[in-house]
Amino acid sequence: MYRFLLAPRWLAFHLLVLIVIPTFVSLGLWQLDRLHQRRERNQLIEANVHAAPVPVDRLLAPGRPVPRQDEWRPVTTTGRYDPRHQLLVRNRSLKGRAGFWVLTPLVTGDGTALLVNRGWVPLAGTAREAPPVPEPPAGEVQVTGRVRRAETPESTGRAERSGLPPGQVTLVDVPRIAQDLPYPVYGGYVELADQRPPAGDTPKQIPEPELSEGPHLAYAVQWFLFAAFAPVGWFALVRREAEQRPADVERV
Repeated sequence: MYRFLLAPRWLAFHLLVLIVIPTFVSLGLWQLDRLHQRRERNQLIEANVHAAPVPVDRLLAPGRPVPRQDEWRPVTTTGRYDPRHQLLVRNRSLKGRAGFWVLTPLVTGDGTALLVNRGWVPLAGTAREAPPVPEPPAGEVQVTGRVRRAETPESTGRAERSGLPPGQVTLVDVPRIAQDLPYPVYGGYVELADQRPPAGDTPKQIPEPELSEGPHLAYAVQWFLFAAFAPVGWFALVRREAEQRPADVERV
């Protein structure tokens, strides 16, 4: 045993190594868990996006949150757009360009409205300026779109802002938006995928989600390597210290 290892600074170093090894392992396992969650999410999206469309009232109901397993499924309904209550959703990008989503209520035959994300429009200047927005088609239309869950600050990392220009919101917070509408509103919203009859000039359609596993596997390997290097580094430093001070080393 090398008695210098019992010096206070070395004891602190031993403690640090004993702390960082399980910490690095835990971080690696956390990244693997994130990878597992991402893969499950990708499988759900892949299955739901390519499912056959169903009537909207099969999946959604007024005031009821969208179950997670139903997000991204295609639904279809018929109704009339209500441009008077149209909203612009701020800080939305498409292919690296800043702009807005165009969120328009579609009032169905029974008087219930479905919030439809008709697509994206670019900034006109600043975010406080209303950009030109193509009008929705007049008359009855059949809409097919992908179901999305209502946005919240927790799910998006965005905070709802006050003092915005009229007709602008930060989040597609369906329950909050529904409070200002004169009709019942389905608990989720849809991203427009198809519209009959088709409109002439329309916002740019929101593309299907890109499926990626992200960097979680690489990060997990990185943390596990750090955990493996920690004892190796500890041993190397101890050995170097012993070689540099042979006269002070007492072997027991």
